[in-house]
Amino acid sequence: MHNALKKMITKDLIGIKNLSAGDIETYLSAAYEMKALFSKTGKKSELFAGKNVSTLFFENSTRTRVSFEVAANYLGAHFSAMNASASSVSKGETLIDTGKNLDALRIDTVIMRHPMAGAAALLSKNVQASVINAGDGAAEHPTQALLDFFTIKEHLGSFKGKRVAICGDIKYSRVARSNIWGLQKLGASVTVCAPFTLLPCGIENFGVDIELNPVKAITKADVIMGLRVQLERQEKTLPSLAEYAKFFSITAERIQAAKATKAIIMHPGPVNRNVELSSEVIDCSSSTILPQVTNGVAVRMAVLNLTNEAKLNKGASK
Repeated sequence: MHNALKKMITKDLIGIKNLSAGDIETYLSAAYEMKALFSKTGKKSELFAGKNVSTLFFENSTRTRVSFEVAANYLGAHFSAMNASASSVSKGETLIDTGKNLDALRIDTVIMRHPMAGAAALLSKNVQASVINAGDGAAEHPTQALLDFFTIKEHLGSFKGKRVAICGDIKYSRVARSNIWGLQKLGASVTVCAPFTLLPCGIENFGVDIELNPVKAITKADVIMGLRVQLERQEKTLPSLAEYAKFFSITAERIQAAKATKAIIMHPGPVNRNVELSSEVIDCSSSTILPQVTNGVAVRMAVLNLTNEAKLNKGASK
């Protein structure tokens, strides 16, 4: 990869909003190399030999946490998982002090998930380690968006002129925000679909089309992305899951009515079957939900490697 492109990447990955289209393409190009590395050879790399990678998760996770662990292992790193509820954070230690202790332990990369928006940015400004945001509140989830972009490009070839429909809980979704910002930078148009109660204030300023009718939202879509209704973030479920499923679920019948039968089906997981997507749609031949999980390893390998290179280059230039 051209060194001029790599210089655009910083030691931390906090969000998609502040990345350029070139930055995103740099990550995607690196992910192609990483996917070839682990899927074709099945061998571990020595790129991270002697490096220490740690997760710091304040919220539950399966796919993201395990994906980062697999990615770190493929790169040859030493990996450790820190559960915030079982750490000194539960005794009153501040996030910054926790980060400084991780620096003292010679952790090279910290992968953090936190319920508060901005937590990853705060940590990155106070530690020497690279910080990768694995989800901060309802703000961003950059590596999920990158693996979504990777999957779209793998199946469709490009983003220019493509129509992406994001359907589900937009209000509480950090995945929605990262995807909206990134897809538009890459040249795709985005339509969001949800009941009013699951649309965030100011969504009209995001540059997206807003549709309350799921059939209209996915009409002639190239990509249909479902998002989980996040009950744990809602004070009161509006609408109920049954109501949501009845009026907003993406079903085979609605895809047929929208003439979107060639669209690829995506979802960041976990999926509430027969709520945001019907089981028939989840398991259809156009579904890329499981390939997204595989691609997550390649993307996270690329992110770990590029952010580490950026940190080393910055140190060498001092």
